[in-house]
Amino acid sequence: MLKFDESKQVNSVNGALKLRSEVEKIVDEVWEKGFDSIYYLGIGGTYASSMQAVTYINGKSNLPVYVQHAAEYYTTGNKRLTEKSVVILSSVTGKTQEVVKAIKEIKKVGATVISFVDLPNTPLADAGDYLITYSGNEQLKFFMAADRLMYRNGEFDDYEDYYKELDAHLAIGLVETEKSADEFGREFAEKHRHDAMHYFIGAGNQWGGVYSYAMCYWEEQSWLPSKSIHAAEFLHGTLEIVEETTPVTLFIGEDEQRSLSERVANFLPRICANYTIIDSKDYNLEGISEKYRGRLSHLIAHCVTQRIDAHVEKLNCHPLDIRRYYRQFDY
Repeated sequence: MLKFDESKQVNSVNGALKLRSEVEKIVDEVWEKGFDSIYYLGIGGTYASSMQAVTYINGKSNLPVYVQHAAEYYTTGNKRLTEKSVVILSSVTGKTQEVVKAIKEIKKVGATVISFVDLPNTPLADAGDYLITYSGNEQLKFFMAADRLMYRNGEFDDYEDYYKELDAHLAIGLVETEKSADEFGREFAEKHRHDAMHYFIGAGNQWGGVYSYAMCYWEEQSWLPSKSIHAAEFLHGTLEIVEETTPVTLFIGEDEQRSLSERVANFLPRICANYTIIDSKDYNLEGISEKYRGRLSHLIAHCVTQRIDAHVEKLNCHPLDIRRYYRQFDY
């Protein structure tokens, strides 16, 4: 398989899961201190992950949790974000300029900052009140913090049972999912690698992933024009520009908003002959209970898209780490 190192991926997921004791210690300490609200902060891909985490919490908890866009914060502010608030962020480089600017303003307010930063000794690693340094698996880290917060709020009684299953089975389950998706990924890449425009649709904890996939993967990495649209919003505008040959891909998860995507799935065959449905239910996660799959369906979708990307990269002769403009010069 292209760009697939099974042992590396298993170790990466298991390594992220082993961070749980650190996450629990931090969240428990913050919980004991008390807070008035929780903000997941980001821009670009980290904003997408923030949307996933907040949608996930909103479906299961009464915690006051919000998504905060970094650039909107340092330009507009947010009067609800106070010295009693908790801000959770993630960064690969630790120096994303918009997030750095936002955190400087947030620190003036006095909020508590929990940072997941891949690289130590960077501006964002140094700015946090709490720091966990580990490369990759951003959504898993965000969701671990969310799960512990909901557990402390009395809303996740089977928290320990859930993580026993993840510790035992998730890493292998995800690599097996990726293996099973490889042929689909190749066929999809061959069909769509020169699309003039591709529309990606999703809802629930899939939506942040869809938002990121269109912008950060197809546009930024593969230089392919695309648009992401929430399944509920697709039926209020975007449907009018879909024709027989329009490339459309719908992601369907297994959480509370599944019905929103199913509504689109029922509609698409009436207007389009070039649509694809990626449904997390079509992929097995051995050892994971049915009741937990909705919490993890975004990770299943990511396994599928990783196979698409690997084949697009090979077929288009375009390494995904090349950028025309992003971080190539000051702007």
